[in-house]
Amino acid sequence: MTVREILKMGDPRLLRVAQPVTRFDSDEIHQLVTDMFDTMRAANGAGLAAPQIGVDLQLVIFGTDAPNPRYPEAPLVPRTVLLNPVITPLGDEEEEGWEGCLSVPGLRGVVPRFRRIRYAGFDQYGDAIEREAEGFHARVVQHECDHLAGKLYPMRMRDFSRFGFTDVLFPDIDPGQDD
Repeated sequence: MTVREILKMGDPRLLRVAQPVTRFDSDEIHQLVTDMFDTMRAANGAGLAAPQIGVDLQLVIFGTDAPNPRYPEAPLVPRTVLLNPVITPLGDEEEEGWEGCLSVPGLRGVVPRFRRIRYAGFDQYGDAIEREAEGFHARVVQHECDHLAGKLYPMRMRDFSRFGFTDVLFPDIDPGQDD
């Protein structure tokens, strides 16, 4: 098990636009995906983007087979590896929701996101993926893919009166689970 260091907001590497993956089904990609799932699991993340661990590639992972302690009320999201993603909104409808980020530990904010999306890309083997998602699933995908464009969720916020420390906003969540 290899848990990588997660970069924190302020690190300039989080602001770069990630490069497309050009070699699929390689030992390097498979090891990176394994390390990312180990890192996400160790941090109780809902998802993780390669730039968050300093790797400048368009690769995100998300989803788990069990409820996430950081988002205990959220529905399960299918465990997914997504390379070179493209997101298409399915309509103009947005919904606001609380988000946190492993690169912005201990804080949460309300972020508007498209309610329904289609996402496409490839898995680590180079097989095409195309899915529709809504609600929390759509939110997680949009959040993770933002990292590939050098965006962190506070950059999407419209109302900073709904931004603060998790232990203040959500006292029932164990702050040790939110780093």
